[in-house]
Amino acid sequence: MKRLLTLTAVCAAALLAGCEKLGIEAADAVAARKEAEGKAIGGACRQAGRVIEDCYALNKRADKAAVFAGWREMNDYMRDNKMEAVSPQLTPSVAAAPKSVDEPGGEAKH
Repeated sequence: MKRLLTLTAVCAAALLAGCEKLGIEAADAVAARKEAEGKAIGGACRQAGRVIEDCYALNKRADKAAVFAGWREMNDYMRDNKMEAVSPQLTPSVAAAPKSVDEPGGEAKH
């Protein structure tokens, strides 16, 4: 009986170890990814010279605490290294345009 119980526990552990290969992410991995994305968004907003409120408005799905942490880290980094904000180079119409759309003539926009 003890041997059967041990064998069952080993099989269960082996099956659970392969869950991430099935595309199932662990909760802590999802939380870490969301925090990293929020920090990246916040840092990018600060580097672009956006105020934190605009950053929140443009990224409603992002975690506000992570966005603020990234914004603050970039703010400190820019202040310490005497960096200026980088203004966007794309015009709003170009940034909103789809990347590749077939035109009636058969050519794709670039």
